Amino acid sequence: MKYILLLLFTVSMLFSAQITQQKWKSGEAFSTYLEKNGISQSLLKSIHSDDWQYLSEIQAEVVYYELKKDEKLIQALIPVGEEMQIHIFKDIKLDKFHFDIIPVACRDINDEVFFEINKSFYQDVKNNTRNPRLGYLLKKYYNKTVDFRKLQKNDKVSFLYRQKSRLGRPYGSAKIKASLIKTHGKDRFIFTDKDGVFYDNTSKSVAYTVEKKIKVNSGRSFVRPVKRMRITSKFTHKRWHPILKRYRPHLGVDIGAKRGTRIYATHSGKVIYAGWMGGYGKVVKISHKEGYVSLYAHQSKLAVKKGQYVKRRQVIGYIGSTGRSTGPHLHFGLYKNKKAVNPMKYVEKRSIGKKRTGIKKITKNRVVEIKNAKTNKTKLLKLVQGEPIACKWEAYTQPYDMISDRSRYEKPHNKL
Repeated sequence: MKYILLLLFTVSMLFSAQITQQKWKSGEAFSTYLEKNGISQSLLKSIHSDDWQYLSEIQAEVVYYELKKDEKLIQALIPVGEEMQIHIFKDIKLDKFHFDIIPVACRDINDEVFFEINKSFYQDVKNNTRNPRLGYLLKKYYNKTVDFRKLQKNDKVSFLYRQKSRLGRPYGSAKIKASLIKTHGKDRFIFTDKDGVFYDNTSKSVAYTVEKKIKVNSGRSFVRPVKRMRITSKFTHKRWHPILKRYRPHLGVDIGAKRGTRIYATHSGKVIYAGWMGGYGKVVKISHKEGYVSLYAHQSKLAVKKGQYVKRRQVIGYIGSTGRSTGPHLHFGLYKNKKAVNPMKYVEKRSIGKKRTGIKKITKNRVVEIKNAKTNKTKLLKLVQGEPIACKWEAYTQPYDMISDRSRYEKPHNKL
């Protein structure tokens, strides 16, 4: 590696520095962040052209970390998506800052919890896991089999789950593998498959019938931003860069087309941005219903203005190669509640808008695989026979080496 990255916790001990958790301010530019921390704007010139677009991917209110000594920045980790992050770090000897994009370093922790209802279900889950989201996840799983309002004191709750840890704190969404609630003399089990779908059957391979009432969506689906979708680069959180020899996120899809090709609004909404956006060049961002925002980058010419309301399939601009771009194409991004999602899972497949009052009843039959269901059932039953067990909090707070974690994402040279 060109630069030696010091472990945050190690640096903290050696230099008496402090790690703080911050939230990115809405509307703050990356250059402004550098300026307020006394970092030379020359750092921007050192950023590779392919990395400029990620400066525009920093979301408002995203949690990031700073390491400071005497109120001066030494390192910063700023997420751009779920798996990658901007890393700003100071070379102490040269008194110079460097920029990189690295994976979010996490540790997977497999944990098990058992407790008896004491105060309330949600409070007891929080007290025993330090993660209140687990309570809401369990309620979702047991929505049709357990009335949480009727849980009584001393009812037993046990579950096995996997949680990521980042910088000594739970990170991301936890995954419950199996759970047991003993209430009113009955054992209520839930088991999840590899995709996180939950079932109350313990068999490894079973015929499973799903009956679900749904509202028929009368809203309109997302349409293609260009008529012919020739995808030249897919959506991914970790795309191997052939020049930089490392992974980079690509939080959208690139669509190849001739310069001047019309770009259409994928859905009706309000234009919340129309102008230049760093490495993205000329950009249009449209806010849609239900928390969706679409982004159209590298345009040659914009056809709409900020504050304008546009209709689905309305022309909003034209294909170009502005910003950090090697040729005419459209970078098309889609966000749901400020989180980047794969646009191709939504275009012509999902609808937003009003829903009719009519109700449909759908029954599906399929065979599901529930890995380790019987083993997990035995483990849960054994847990509720013993003493209460809270999460292994010490596993979260152990320091870890960012260098060794980073190496898992870097390909050896002989495989390039």
